[in-house]
Amino acid sequence: MATYIVTGSSRGLGLAMVKNLIARDPTEVRLVIAATRKSSPALDEIVKREAGRVAFIPLDVSNEASIASSVEAAGSVAGQKGVDVLINCAGVHSWVDGKTEKMSDLDHQLSVNVVGTHNVTRGFLPLLRMGKLKKVANISTFYASMTLAEMSSFANCPAYKISKAALNALTVQYAMSYKDEGFTFLAVSPGWLKTDMGGDDAHLTAEEGAQAVLNIVDKADTDSNGSFKNVEVPGWDMYDGKNVPW
Repeated sequence: MATYIVTGSSRGLGLAMVKNLIARDPTEVRLVIAATRKSSPALDEIVKREAGRVAFIPLDVSNEASIASSVEAAGSVAGQKGVDVLINCAGVHSWVDGKTEKMSDLDHQLSVNVVGTHNVTRGFLPLLRMGKLKKVANISTFYASMTLAEMSSFANCPAYKISKAALNALTVQYAMSYKDEGFTFLAVSPGWLKTDMGGDDAHLTAEEGAQAVLNIVDKADTDSNGSFKNVEVPGWDMYDGKNVPW
């Protein structure tokens, strides 16, 4: 009976993961905490329908006061069993018209995608210590791979790529720091998804991405600690479930 927190859960991949988790048997998933800056009609409907199993908690990952309030609220909802799994899905993305020198929002993307994830993670650590599973999954992207940089050169979003590469580095640091406590930290590339960020030409639906990400989280153990995982989706050679090279 695990408790999950999913950030950035008002739409897209985050919302799809909430839907997937709540569809599971209550003996497997006790509670899903949807932590996001603002709710949405779709999330409101789920919270109303699944009262007691899904809770919406306001969370602005770029605001430390908001994070502290979110942690307090989550503690009240989760109770003495704490939180088992934290999925850091909240993030920002932008495109650049021109070469890298035109990149103007690197500081903002680092603030949200890296510093925000760091502050959220350390804020929720006391609740994660109370849980049994002690898993943290950071949603990354194969765009963050420096080894595969040429393969993603068509995507002109340098600030996003840089911030997600830094997120991967943050994941590794947490993995090393907390392995002695039985934690598993991992970065997951969910694939190219048909969301507001990914667009209609993407490969996978948000639901397919959510299922694939949660499959990785379900299977993750201490041997996965500090890894960068690609999702596995049948019929797609590029989504092979293997580790993504740094």
